[in-house]
Amino acid sequence: MTGEAMRQVAGVYHRRVGDISVTALHDGHQDVAMSTVLGIPAEEAAAMLRAAFRPVPRRTAVNGFLIRNGDRIALVDTGCGPAKPTVGFLATNLAAAGVAPAQVDTVLMTHLHPDHVGGLSDRQGRALFPRAVLHLHADEHAYWHDDVAMMRVADPARRQMFFGDARAHLAPYRDRTQLFTGGEVFPGVTAVPLPGHTPGHSGFMLASGGESLLIWGDIVHVQELQVPRPEVTMMVDVDPAQAQQTRRRLFDRLAADRQAFAGMHLHFPAMAHLAREGDGYRLVPDAWSLDLHGDAPR
Repeated sequence: MTGEAMRQVAGVYHRRVGDISVTALHDGHQDVAMSTVLGIPAEEAAAMLRAAFRPVPRRTAVNGFLIRNGDRIALVDTGCGPAKPTVGFLATNLAAAGVAPAQVDTVLMTHLHPDHVGGLSDRQGRALFPRAVLHLHADEHAYWHDDVAMMRVADPARRQMFFGDARAHLAPYRDRTQLFTGGEVFPGVTAVPLPGHTPGHSGFMLASGGESLLIWGDIVHVQELQVPRPEVTMMVDVDPAQAQQTRRRLFDRLAADRQAFAGMHLHFPAMAHLAREGDGYRLVPDAWSLDLHGDAPR
């Protein structure tokens, strides 16, 4: 059909946090086997997804976030890179947001799983952000460079996918990597340790002008399952018990504080609030808004 739309518009969505600008950048989605979802019977998980009009097996969004404060530009995570046809769009959406890779001066990593580091370097091992200083938690850097931890993974393909690829993508930034354990990592942005999913898994709290937004990384992968059932974990959780504890503790705080948050695997544009519902929680996605500060009461 002549003139028929064949693709969506750019996956770019802006929000203001005081004087800070944050932009959600969509990288695409991954369809992943239900066997990767643990702590709930597979039939029950599938039923919950169908009840929410979601596909089975699970479809998980992948997002990154651009932060601009004055003349400084940071990118939080880099997406999957061109790993498969449904992902790898972060670079295109970064361009659509008006930012060239050479303008990014800081890359903040929530953690080093493949869907977060894949866009750091190309297949030739060249840094895709030629000026950026890379920031990640010290425990994260140590874990993925630990040969003993690597050899606990029995499957050689998984060892390469997780440990090998993490090391390869970090290598071009070797001389411009800074490790943190907390504190301010970019103007107006504070690291928040959220361990469990990985040892150094971190969120980033943006705060300016009385407003705030927490980028929570991978606190949830499947919001329809893990918000009402925080005990549900993922096969890729390094420490599932700690991941569950961190999720419950953070849910309590976010709901009590009415704290706005954003996530790498929330449905785009990936910004939301959390409300208590009975003994559990309900995720309330932010409405798409022309108001750059969002529609939530201030």
